[in-house]
Amino acid sequence: MLFNSFEFALFLPLSFLLYWFVFKKHLKAQNFFLLAISYLFYGWWDWRFLSLIAFSSLVDFIAGQQIEKSNTKARKKLFLWISICTNLGFLGFFKYFNFFTESFADMLNMVGMQTNPWSLNVILPVGISFYTFQTMSYTIDVYREQMKAEKDPIAFFAYVSFFPQLVAGPIERAVNLLPQFKIKREFSYEQGADGMRLILWGLFKKVVIADNCAIFVNEVFANYQTASGLELILGAVFFAFQIYGDFSGYSDIAIGTAKLFGFDLMTNFRTPYFSRDMAEFWRRWHISLSTWFRDYVYIPLGGSRVGKGRAVFNTFVIFVVSGFWHGANWTFIVWGALNAVYFLPLLLMGKNRKNTDTVAENRVLPNLRELWQMGSTFGLTCLAWVFFRSESVGDAWSYITRISSMNYRLNLNMRPSLFVFFCITIFVLVEWQIRNSNFAIRIKHLRVKILRYVVYFGLLLLIGLFGAFNETEFIYFQF
Repeated sequence: MLFNSFEFALFLPLSFLLYWFVFKKHLKAQNFFLLAISYLFYGWWDWRFLSLIAFSSLVDFIAGQQIEKSNTKARKKLFLWISICTNLGFLGFFKYFNFFTESFADMLNMVGMQTNPWSLNVILPVGISFYTFQTMSYTIDVYREQMKAEKDPIAFFAYVSFFPQLVAGPIERAVNLLPQFKIKREFSYEQGADGMRLILWGLFKKVVIADNCAIFVNEVFANYQTASGLELILGAVFFAFQIYGDFSGYSDIAIGTAKLFGFDLMTNFRTPYFSRDMAEFWRRWHISLSTWFRDYVYIPLGGSRVGKGRAVFNTFVIFVVSGFWHGANWTFIVWGALNAVYFLPLLLMGKNRKNTDTVAENRVLPNLRELWQMGSTFGLTCLAWVFFRSESVGDAWSYITRISSMNYRLNLNMRPSLFVFFCITIFVLVEWQIRNSNFAIRIKHLRVKILRYVVYFGLLLLIGLFGAFNETEFIYFQF
């Protein structure tokens, strides 16, 4: 079920009414209802996926209890590895089996050993990369004694399958989300209103910005061999806004929807395209995944508190693994490695924590230095996005080399892109105004009440008139 679908437009208000008016009095009934509608939401794509998430939840629920009960470290570690291997086993089989077999066959062919790869025709379960990481964080935190094992199976299963963030995040930590299933929830008008603002802003990002950008992006990347240099540059820039509008739009809708049900999810994006260096960008982009890899991979490897050589190795590991997490294609691995190359000079010079404040804080406009820093960081990001978007590394390299061609005419159909330029301009101006806050929340601080409604009506008008309502899937559903 897509957030931008007619089915969800019926599902959400009906679930909201039943949740608060029928199941409000009993916490366990509320949790069971959330579990039921979450499984309905997830099973809407393919009911067969339900057995996978249910089994993963069961394994981690039992593993968490056994880790807490065990008297020896060896036994604790045994159940931790049962959890990790089960989750990574499912993820590896469904997402990476064909990639590894095909890559191994290609390697043998390169040395003269002709072989045909053996592949499986399997469907990638929606959101498997997200909920496997979420459940693993639970067992790891129980093992580290950072939280107690959950005794209520309904609360735990509802935590794993919580529908707003189930298929594309944010990747919640058990220490943050799971306790919220254990306390009585009261409806808050202010929290609900904030949720609706986030949903409205997220829909604008998705159906107006992202899906309209996609029209031109798809045409450019499909015809990059004949496109002009200017069109290739525009294609990369438009994709940067497409993926940001698409993914952060999903996160906004997810966070806003969770608020309607009395839950607070972590912020997943903080205006990343206003970053002044790549280290700041990765503190602001897909925060739930970046912090997950930091806490469960990077720091256990030693982080940056080791020798320079080991710190460089750890950095490459974290970025390459992050790239591989996104998909079973060498393009994602190169994308991750390229971001590591961007990050390393900052790490080696000790400047990776230089820009931790907000750009142009307490000022209306940035200075020339900040403009250059933001512009160069955005340019490097767009270059890396070309690998992320391309079908192969060869296509990405050809795309980049053709940008330097002397042909800067506009040959492709630019009609949809002219309107998108207008929308992106509005989008950037709004993002600049709210760079100090959690996105659209600041709308409520407009002193003149009628101005708030003008903003709401304007967004609704843009969504209604120019939204691409073809129920396009969110980009990160494929991961």
